[in-house]
Amino acid sequence: MYNAILADLVHYSVPKELALDRMAELEELTRTFGGVAVVKTIQRRAMPDNRTFIGKGKVDEILAQAKTLGADLLIINEVLKPQQVFNLEEALRPAKVKVWDRVDLILQIFEKHARTAEAKLEIELARLRHMGPRIFNMGAELGRQRGGTGTRGGAGEGNTEAMKRHLREQEKAILAKLAKCQSVRNEHQRNRQRHDKKTVALVGYTNAGKTSLLNALGKRKEYAADKLFATLDTRVADVYIPELQGTVLLSDTIGFIQGLPPSLIKAFASTLSEAANADLLLHVVDASDPKHVEKMAVVDGILASIGLADKPMIVVMNKIDQVKSEKEKVKSGTEIFVSAVQKTGLDDLKSAIAKSLA
Repeated sequence: MYNAILADLVHYSVPKELALDRMAELEELTRTFGGVAVVKTIQRRAMPDNRTFIGKGKVDEILAQAKTLGADLLIINEVLKPQQVFNLEEALRPAKVKVWDRVDLILQIFEKHARTAEAKLEIELARLRHMGPRIFNMGAELGRQRGGTGTRGGAGEGNTEAMKRHLREQEKAILAKLAKCQSVRNEHQRNRQRHDKKTVALVGYTNAGKTSLLNALGKRKEYAADKLFATLDTRVADVYIPELQGTVLLSDTIGFIQGLPPSLIKAFASTLSEAANADLLLHVVDASDPKHVEKMAVVDGILASIGLADKPMIVVMNKIDQVKSEKEKVKSGTEIFVSAVQKTGLDDLKSAIAKSLA
């Protein structure tokens, strides 16, 4: 278990409530990974520091805290440049502190929760693409420090080129394996089309209850937990829809979260293809979350970024049993209110699915 120092940098114009929400989510991610936050610090700056992102003064403060509290990990709530990670780890070397950015933490959680070979391959690809530039930078920096001789850039450049070649070969091998997985998935999708099998995909912010809803509708017992990214693998279930006098295929997908770079989303392209090829999307929302409107906007933005903005969709307000008053319910009139745990509202949802698909 890591003792972690959590650090975030926000602009002076960011409201205090939003800054605290960002830190709360970072702490929840850390807890999901299995770490303990021993320090939480929010820094306000007009712009990040080019060398260390958080600036020398904050680095010195964190170094002192790490020595006093025995922290062994610093997590920055943003995506860092390779040089910034290198500089931070060098500055914190006296306390033996590792440095992760937000994506490093999310990838660690992904790796911990992945079960299928395909999900593990996608995580390996995402890690390779995220860590690659950092490794190049480290090789070049070490070369400059050692004053390599011979070719331009010395030994550092030679090491960096070798790293690049090795990582390109690794990525090529992973992509080849994923292509085989996708080929099998494509064949399954063609079989559904031949049998006129309608498909519905669950999408939504992480921990909105997608897997619980899959279990409730499909009478399955897939693993579901009250934590971020509890499940990563695509799950599929047959769901009987009385109005259609037949079944539809319901698939679960990876949960979304704010601050995911496009490269990380693209790494999960094969898993997200279930949503891309579905006839209908169910956008599952945690109705009891005070920030559910903002999280819905995050999901809508990610769907738009992968070309699914115009896909037919039903908004499913889940966990309605945890909503304390009618005033807290969304009032646009198009949502379906359910409780996957208590299995309420499921008939209304099935009717809405039938109407949309018909």
